[in-house]
Amino acid sequence: MTPVQKLAGLAALILVLMASATGVTWQVQDWRMGKKLSEQAGLHQGELAAVSAAAAKQVSAEQGRRLALEQTLATSDQQHTRELSDAQRYQALLRDRLATTDLRLSVLLDATDSAGGCNVPAASGAVGVVHAGRRAQLDPAHAQRIIGITDAGDQGLIALRACQAYVRAVLR
Repeated sequence: MTPVQKLAGLAALILVLMASATGVTWQVQDWRMGKKLSEQAGLHQGELAAVSAAAAKQVSAEQGRRLALEQTLATSDQQHTRELSDAQRYQALLRDRLATTDLRLSVLLDATDSAGGCNVPAASGAVGVVHAGRRAQLDPAHAQRIIGITDAGDQGLIALRACQAYVRAVLR
């Protein structure tokens, strides 16, 4: 073997050794990186589990608040429905009593009003509720209309209270 061939063989051997060392280095590097990636994946999995648990807890708390709000609103709705029903029943009773002349509506007259020119006798003190002077009874038809107006007003006030209670419950 000539020295050039020996040198070429030695260079080839060095290249083979370098290639195998590089391969081994890459394999060692791959093992290290695989281990690091595995550790990072484990940490990431733990973080995801913690985030999922926190989200599930928050959803559960929101559902509890929503159910409590729904119960509060249902109770409030029942109360306002009962109030409306009671008011309607009372108004119907008043209309019936007015129709049967069991009840008469009267108004208090201003004693200082001289423009009216109407002489209405003063009510007796023992019979009337108001301890004032002069009163006039209303026509039953007018009394029925007044009761209808107060019925609509009562229903409006009950509806307003229901809306206010709803807004207060939702904003809480």
